[in-house]
Amino acid sequence: MTETFLQSGTIYYACEWLIRILMLMVIPLRRTPEATRSWLLLIFFLPIPGLLLYLAIGRPRFPRWRGQRFETAASILSPRLQPLQCVDAPGEAARLAAKLGGFPAVSGNSVELLGDYDGTIDRLIEDIDGARSHVRLLVYIFADDATGSRVAAALARAVERGVAVHVMFDPVGSHRWKKGALAMLAATGAQVREALPFHWLRERTRRDMRNHRKLFLIDGTIGYAGSQNIVDKGFRTGIENRELVARVTGPAVAEMTAVFLSDWFLETEVMLDDGVTIPASTGNAQAQLLPSGANYPLEGFQTLLIGQLHRAVRRVVITSPYFIPDESLLEAMRTAVLRGVEVDLIVSAVVDQPLVSLAQRSYYDDILRAGIRVHLYRDYLLHAKNVSIDGELGIVGSSNVDLRSFQLNEEVSLLLHDRGSIGALETVQAGYITDSDPLSIEAWRKRPRIRKIAENIARLVSPLL
Repeated sequence: MTETFLQSGTIYYACEWLIRILMLMVIPLRRTPEATRSWLLLIFFLPIPGLLLYLAIGRPRFPRWRGQRFETAASILSPRLQPLQCVDAPGEAARLAAKLGGFPAVSGNSVELLGDYDGTIDRLIEDIDGARSHVRLLVYIFADDATGSRVAAALARAVERGVAVHVMFDPVGSHRWKKGALAMLAATGAQVREALPFHWLRERTRRDMRNHRKLFLIDGTIGYAGSQNIVDKGFRTGIENRELVARVTGPAVAEMTAVFLSDWFLETEVMLDDGVTIPASTGNAQAQLLPSGANYPLEGFQTLLIGQLHRAVRRVVITSPYFIPDESLLEAMRTAVLRGVEVDLIVSAVVDQPLVSLAQRSYYDDILRAGIRVHLYRDYLLHAKNVSIDGELGIVGSSNVDLRSFQLNEEVSLLLHDRGSIGALETVQAGYITDSDPLSIEAWRKRPRIRKIAENIARLVSPLL
């Protein structure tokens, strides 16, 4: 009995060291230093549980079949968007974004920024009620609550008029409402699909690689892009969301359409359109769509943001509810300040995800010491995600400034290149700062020691969040 126990212990001990040695060769491949450090730390302390967790969520890539399907969709859609290529890119950021996401900057658009939560839903419903051809919604959360029911009722009215309605939502983001939402949407007559559904018996990747995009399209001529889901603004008890959405008309809507059609094709192998129609010019705004995700060779939003931080000369304003940067982004922000650039970070004082908030706060001391100004938005969860740089570039979209949005989620950002649209975004951001409390390094360093310890522990696992 004792001998058997000793043999079992020796085998277990040998397995632990075999796992540690093998993972030293496997984990560093195609990972940031921060993620590598966190995974190796976990594996060395808890080899077998760490290995099981790694097998579940440790490989940030899609299976081969999905990559092949993505390439097929691109080959179908690219020729249909060829007329957009004739528009000259207005600057370096536009050229970089075109390389990263495949879409050019286009002029002739009208862009309206919507910050009133219920007002945005009202406007969407009004547009759905005016739809004549099709309505397409891609969203992270579609709830069967009061807000979702209002939108579903509008979709049902559209179907009754003969409008084709397609809805795609993320089953993990919508898990609280999934069953009810599926039933509610099916009752409208819309075609409904889950984005990145999880199947135990089918080759898939991490369950936490999610489609986090928010795109609402009406007749191929009106498009919404931003941070807002289809759910009540107070769906978390005691917390009310504040969002920012861009309502766009003009040629840029064709790029939004292409992203939706590609995502639908990835889940169904059905290309909805015989062709993508390029909408007529409606204004003077220059806009460009930047999709990002695991199917793209680089982290698009992160690469663009870091590149523009290094080129900034006057001011950068970053708004994000979740701020968990890697070292390259932190270094770009520090370097910008050293060059004399004003860098403002607007984050929410209201917390909805405690562990993420702890990890986020662990960076405050570093960025405050670097001279970056931190503004804590009062009273509401500021869920909006936007950036302005030097009055030359504006970004409104779904991507947070964290490793999850950079590397794991399917995201979409609308880039603004004209002074009018960027000025409107800067006005919105000025309002955020007015409604925020500045954070000083002196006040921050007075927080309790136990909180500092919790923040440092959360920071160690932040690359895994």
